Amino acid sequence: MKQVVQNYKSGELAVLDVPVPGCKPGGVLVRTAYSLISTGTELMKVSEAGMSMLGKARSRPDQVAKVVQSVATNGVPATYRKVMGKLDSYTPLGYSLCGVVEQVGHGIDDVAVGDVVACAGNEHALHAELNWVPKNLYARVPDGLASRHAAFGTVGSIAMQGVRRGEPQLGEVALVIGLGLIGQLVVQLLVASGVRVVGVDPDPTRCELAERLGAAACGDPASAAVEAAVAELTDGHGVDQVYLAAGGGSNQPVELAARLCRDRGRVVDIGKCRLDLPWNAYYEKELDVRFSRSYGPGRYDPSYELEGRDYPIGYVRWTERRNLACFLDLLARGSVDVEPLVSHIADFDDAVETYQSLKDGGLKAVAVLFRYPEHAGEAEAPAVAVPAVKPRSSGVPTPAWSAKAPVRLAFVGAGNYATSMLLPHLAQRDGVELSTVVTTTALSAANAQRKFGFAEDLDAVLGDKSIDAVFVVTRHSSHAELTRRALLAGKAVFVEKPLALTEDDLAGVLAAVEESGNDRLQVGFNRRFAPLLNEAKKRFGARTGPANLRYLVNAGRLQHGSWYLQQGTEGSRFAGEGGHFIDTASWLLEADPVSVYAVATSDNEDLQVVLRYPDGSTATISYVTTGAPGFPKETLDLVADGKVLRLDDFVRASVYGPKRWVSSRLPKARDKGQNAELAAFIKAVRTGGPMPVPLESLVATTAATLAVQAGLAGGAPVTLARTR
Repeated sequence: MKQVVQNYKSGELAVLDVPVPGCKPGGVLVRTAYSLISTGTELMKVSEAGMSMLGKARSRPDQVAKVVQSVATNGVPATYRKVMGKLDSYTPLGYSLCGVVEQVGHGIDDVAVGDVVACAGNEHALHAELNWVPKNLYARVPDGLASRHAAFGTVGSIAMQGVRRGEPQLGEVALVIGLGLIGQLVVQLLVASGVRVVGVDPDPTRCELAERLGAAACGDPASAAVEAAVAELTDGHGVDQVYLAAGGGSNQPVELAARLCRDRGRVVDIGKCRLDLPWNAYYEKELDVRFSRSYGPGRYDPSYELEGRDYPIGYVRWTERRNLACFLDLLARGSVDVEPLVSHIADFDDAVETYQSLKDGGLKAVAVLFRYPEHAGEAEAPAVAVPAVKPRSSGVPTPAWSAKAPVRLAFVGAGNYATSMLLPHLAQRDGVELSTVVTTTALSAANAQRKFGFAEDLDAVLGDKSIDAVFVVTRHSSHAELTRRALLAGKAVFVEKPLALTEDDLAGVLAAVEESGNDRLQVGFNRRFAPLLNEAKKRFGARTGPANLRYLVNAGRLQHGSWYLQQGTEGSRFAGEGGHFIDTASWLLEADPVSVYAVATSDNEDLQVVLRYPDGSTATISYVTTGAPGFPKETLDLVADGKVLRLDDFVRASVYGPKRWVSSRLPKARDKGQNAELAAFIKAVRTGGPMPVPLESLVATTAATLAVQAGLAGGAPVTLARTR
């Protein structure tokens, strides 16, 4: 299928051939009929992409701050790879469309194949021929409403949420500053609510359009006519509400709002304009400044948008989806008219030229629609993350792996970690062929193909006998099942941590090993491969007595909206990454833990995990999220036999004993072992030798990680079965 994409580093726009997204549970696959260009938000993004690197940094100081913090935590090389990987990738455009349901995912019963729906979301309602859209981001289009009008659903919801934030009352007077697409819709919604409207915009054409659509008067912000109209309509008191629907760097909108608003009036910010509030003016009138957050309640909440958890109507009357359905209803009943806003309809194949014309000013428009082919032929089969594989009979010996070159690899999942920490190392390695990438997101597959040379996107990865190994780098909840199927297919498997989120999932993986006889498995516990830590362990030497190990992990807080916070489906944060630290401790102590005791703070933000080992050694892992972001992420101390090993965040290590050893500081590099781990895995696949980490150790670490949650729930130590 085709999709409009942009490279944020170069500014390149393209209509790209990408794989069709899979129809996941909890949503529908929609074939687009019309999608709407946001002439404000999207053109701002397009313009930013054309800036120099310095210009990009100046336009996004929030992102610069994140980069600085990442350098402090991960070092310059890792941060550079991560940042450049994101910049030099295709990113999607679009967030408002109308189309026809082509496939219905599991759990969806409110629409059927063939229904017409309006869709929202900058990750789901893209300028693409097909989109997967979760339940709370689509709404059925009323009978008789034209598809090109229903494509306005998302921007209509944005305008509607802004109006709701203003709480207009019958007979009030409102001022709308900025008469672009959102502003024109705000005008109509206010008029439909019984509010008289004065509009402000420097473009006389837009002022004339707003008056045709119901505004009482409109004019240039510097015009005396605007102030005169406000004075006449309000008897000199000023407007009841002001809606800021303008963009740009001028502070004129907020100053005008203060001047024309009545005492204790309301100012609602919908657009993205400068907000240096003149304190005296806002204080003296005690103005109520409000922000409108996109489409409505539910926005930026993964449990609502991705998991389909609705808010009870008795507590949240107007959610994203209800706003979308309400706006479509207003369109169908003629209370809002978007046809006069349509300046241009372009064929989807002409998307690049259309954007360029908008950017250059050749096409002056309030709203532009992309029109998709009405009959695109039979739908392509959705990409399948892992196809079903016929199980092998039990008792089959471990597969014989030929020592051939190159080793052909397939990736299931190609997100940020895979593209920044795994694929760059593999792409530079001789004797490795990156053969196939399979993802549930079309654009991530296209990015991986472009940057790392994957040949194509195949639905039947596991049925391809020429593929030697499969990398599973998807979200945590899918790891165990994908690993199980890949093992049954006879592939060597590299699965990023965690191996499993439940005991049943772990049992399923072990059953696949027993059934197939295939134990060619590696979990991405990379820290034991870190060169600096290996050197420190060598310097520490053998020990004779029990050891005490302390591991402080300054994990920090996650950004709002991170999928790591979806504990209902993806497990706890420690379940996702705690195996790293348990594996490191067990490797240093050269044994598997026999018991786990875990306690957490009252808010469950920070936890302590105490591991006990067969020889009496103990390891304490302090996993904290409330520490200072500038403090190192990982510090480790190992004490035994009158010696101390200390690791400082993989940039410096030291050993204190009869002889003191201190490594040279590596301020620009943090090598946490990914490259060495991948080298060991590829060598094992090529030669048929043993996997880098014994299966028993992988299972023991996973079981100990799962026991942490059980220990927190039970308040007592959890005894683990011995595996080696």
